[in-house]
Amino acid sequence: MRISPSGHNATSAPGRLLALAAALTLAVTGCGMLPVQQSAAPPTTSAPASDAPTSDAPASDAPATTPAAGQDDRPALAEVRSTMTEHLKVEVVGLNRVKGKHLVAQIRLSNTGTEDLPWTGQLGDHTRKLGEIRWASGIGVLDTQDRAWLLPYQPQHAPCLCSDQKRDNLGYFIAPGQSIGVYAVLPAPAGNPATATIVTPVGPPMPNVPISDEPPTGDFPDPDAEPVTPVVRRLVLPSESLDKSEETADDGKNLQVSLSSDVLFAIDEATLTPRARSVLAATAKLIDASPASVVAVAGHADSSGNDAINDPLSLRRARAVQRALASLLSRQGVSFQAKGYGSRRPLYSNDSEEGRRRNRRVTVTFSRPQQAAAEPAATTSPGATGLTATTDAGGSPMALKVTGLRRLSGGLGLLTYTVTNQGTAETWFNDLHHAQDWEAYKYQAASNVRLTDVAARRQYLPGRLQVPTDDGVDSYCACTDVSGVRSATSKFAPGQTREFWSLFALPSTAETLKVAVGPFRALQVPVR
Repeated sequence: MRISPSGHNATSAPGRLLALAAALTLAVTGCGMLPVQQSAAPPTTSAPASDAPTSDAPASDAPATTPAAGQDDRPALAEVRSTMTEHLKVEVVGLNRVKGKHLVAQIRLSNTGTEDLPWTGQLGDHTRKLGEIRWASGIGVLDTQDRAWLLPYQPQHAPCLCSDQKRDNLGYFIAPGQSIGVYAVLPAPAGNPATATIVTPVGPPMPNVPISDEPPTGDFPDPDAEPVTPVVRRLVLPSESLDKSEETADDGKNLQVSLSSDVLFAIDEATLTPRARSVLAATAKLIDASPASVVAVAGHADSSGNDAINDPLSLRRARAVQRALASLLSRQGVSFQAKGYGSRRPLYSNDSEEGRRRNRRVTVTFSRPQQAAAEPAATTSPGATGLTATTDAGGSPMALKVTGLRRLSGGLGLLTYTVTNQGTAETWFNDLHHAQDWEAYKYQAASNVRLTDVAARRQYLPGRLQVPTDDGVDSYCACTDVSGVRSATSKFAPGQTREFWSLFALPSTAETLKVAVGPFRALQVPVR
């Protein structure tokens, strides 16, 4: 059963492979593909620059051609350029809500260069096992209300309810000056929003893409016709106090406050220090602002020592924090659950002193305090701020340009920036993923970025996508990936510019934040 252009269900033969088919193309050619755009020129109408951060990469010299009859020349709703190659242009040409609960996202991939470009490796979802690299499985949407990263459904007999390079005869390469159309069927974001932020592994997220409630153009698989599994990645946004007394992780539902045991207690003790009261008072205010009726308090240790010591000590510390918080709350009806886990649940690697310090903690978890969603502020062109800095990489001058720090809904922020090799020789620039050694991500990413609210003395770290595994949880940076097929992002040709991005929590009242990217000097950047 499929979602048809008319909005009615169209039956298909049992066992038929899911296929993408635009009505016009089916009528003309009989193949299951969207119309092919051959023009490398920009569409007649496109989204405003403020709606979609774009690269500063130079325009292609490839000649524009007139779209052939029946090919998809719809105007783009938003577009980005690939971080790996400026010649791959990614455009959203359709975003339709179906049955009030699904989305059909249609993407046009264009090769604006002069050589064939592969697309499957760039557009695949690296957070799940897919086997062959052939699916457009990385097309997703950011659910800001539920703080989730939504990816295409997984049906029973295929890894992805999305375009398949082999099945849909799309080819592994996109020829110079030509385009292909790909699609994904995925859950709609919560709250019935009028717009959504589209995410891909290729380039920065594309905010404010309008959602249509009209039937999509084309013929797509119906996710209600067979069992499908939603693929949801919880987005956790970490921040920490500059004095290292506590750090928080906000996943949109719960707030997890990790209080440093080195601040709360003396070594091998469970009696709170004089400084602990002021740290706990701030946590108590957050609980007062929360709808939580139950607060979990968990004591944790690093990997030094042994369980015979760590387990009872971590429990005693959890109970000490519980008693103090109960006395500091200004509202009634809150109960506590205290447990001690010893060293069994580390947040970070125990291989470094900083990792061990952060693992010595008491974690307080409760329902996230309710906050009014901040409306995205009016924005200017991504390059309007003009904030720049320079550094050196192996003798080559490297230039940073912050192209935007944009406030999204749900307390999220999107940072975009470019790095340019201003030298005359090819060079590697690896500093973007040389983050602190205690940070653990599944793959290397451009995570060496920090936002600081100087007035509030608080630092914000890139968001993390959490993926449950048999052994626990894998963390992926909600930022530009620089591993696997994307490892070439660390290599810059002379004069080459690449665009990078990161998602952060943003303080609701901050108008400017200090942005530190790798080895570049920190910049004061306005929040738009």
